[in-house]
Amino acid sequence: MTRLLIIDDHAVVRQGLVQGFKDKGFAAIETAGTLQAARAKIAAFNPEAIIVDLNLPDGSGLEIVQWVRKHSAEVAIIILSLNEPSQFVKIARSSGANAYLSKSQSMQEIISSATFALSNPGSFTSKLTIDRPREFDLTPREVEVLYLLAEGASNVDISSKLYISVSTVKTHISSLMRKLQCSNRTAAAKIARENGFLL
Repeated sequence: MTRLLIIDDHAVVRQGLVQGFKDKGFAAIETAGTLQAARAKIAAFNPEAIIVDLNLPDGSGLEIVQWVRKHSAEVAIIILSLNEPSQFVKIARSSGANAYLSKSQSMQEIISSATFALSNPGSFTSKLTIDRPREFDLTPREVEVLYLLAEGASNVDISSKLYISVSTVKTHISSLMRKLQCSNRTAAAKIARENGFLL
């Protein structure tokens, strides 16, 4: 029996996914609505498959992907999001996810991706088309910093949240500004929203 964890801040999305997977024979399913709750569930439940949204109230789902990958290469991890695919397919792959799917895709496609990832650890799939002309090539860590910048977090706040030094935060912010071709945090957040990094 495959243990599945669904991480999404919208109860209706969690309920829909739980029902869809139950209909396909998945019985051991847990859910979480925040990063903090997800970490606790992962520690207690030890899931074999995880479906995670990028946008959570207390951070980015990429944190979960990278955290799980530090401990296991076998867990099937599917990112399910509304974010712009042209920016996130590459980031999802480099963070260690097995697939990047849009919430507009069918339940069958979501279940098929999870099933494929379970039987093919190390694989990556995405059927999403990449048609946006501007590509910024941000790293998963830079995206995490960008989320916090957009929330108005200071360098010290970011350092504390991501468990990195303030000088490392400054390095990431400099890299973000260069890649986004802007000179301040407000402009960075605006460009990020316009190009699908932030909702």
